[in-house]
Amino acid sequence: MEVIKAKNLFKNFGKLEAVKDVSFEVQPGEIFGFLGPNGAGKTTTINILCTLLAPTKGEAIVNGFNIIKERDEVRASIGLVFQDTTLDDYLTAEQNLRFHAYAYSIPRATLEPRMKLLLEMVELWDRRKEKIDAYSGGMKRRLEIARGLLHHPKVLFLDEPTLGLDPQTRSRIWTHIKELRKRENLAIFLTTHYMDEAENCDRIAVIDYGTIVALDTPDKLKDDIGGDVVTIKTEDNDKAESLLKEQYNLQPSQENGTIRFTVPHGEEFLPGFVSDFPIRLVSIGLRRPTLEDVFLKLTGRAIRDQDANQMQQMFRRHMKMRGH
Repeated sequence: MEVIKAKNLFKNFGKLEAVKDVSFEVQPGEIFGFLGPNGAGKTTTINILCTLLAPTKGEAIVNGFNIIKERDEVRASIGLVFQDTTLDDYLTAEQNLRFHAYAYSIPRATLEPRMKLLLEMVELWDRRKEKIDAYSGGMKRRLEIARGLLHHPKVLFLDEPTLGLDPQTRSRIWTHIKELRKRENLAIFLTTHYMDEAENCDRIAVIDYGTIVALDTPDKLKDDIGGDVVTIKTEDNDKAESLLKEQYNLQPSQENGTIRFTVPHGEEFLPGFVSDFPIRLVSIGLRRPTLEDVFLKLTGRAIRDQDANQMQQMFRRHMKMRGH
């Protein structure tokens, strides 16, 4: 039985639709990813599932509990790691966990071995007596993951779990996440805009402008691209793009001076293409498709970090009006 079932979720902030008819299911032990740019509706969806926001329309069941009618039960059965840290810098790592244990009424006899297990797993047991203000960003994130698991949740929600961390630290975080999934049979629901991070997911929902535009395994999404990715630069990219459409029956896209298109069996296509193409080629490349290519094909644009956009501003305004 699925641990999350979302059906036709909508969320409006005034006239802006942040989430539009979102439906999906997450299975026990699955790493399920929401992939999309900043402002696509990822955090809004996670806040709905965690009962921090009520949907405008639609329904969702988390661990068998209704997110509207059984909010307390939902919250008791999930772990949540926010984008921004919620640790108390003036407390030690151990004190932060004990405060969390008190909030969730975890018995002392259960807490001590659980805390040791989790802190050892995220490599912080030897530094449990240190105050958080001495921790690096990666250490804080690992501690937050341990804290989110302290009360044995069935689902761990991670909202951009490695945002702002260096590649080495991101890799270590993912080592811990995978170990947790295996050890705890834990369903992990995460949001990300990092393509390499999304590769770790069992399934990915690609979301853009509040709508899920694709949902499948990373390999299946890449297979649906329709072949290998060819990138070229020419003396006249506009004319080359027209020729690719008219004479080669391809669907090229152009960005930052580079033309990109997909063809089956690219290594067989290229020799004839290079010798026959009437416009001089400045450069040419061939590779297997990536999730970046998937997003580009589905949305017509590349995924990238963006400044706070209209959706994020509307969300902040909405929460401020509610007194948060």
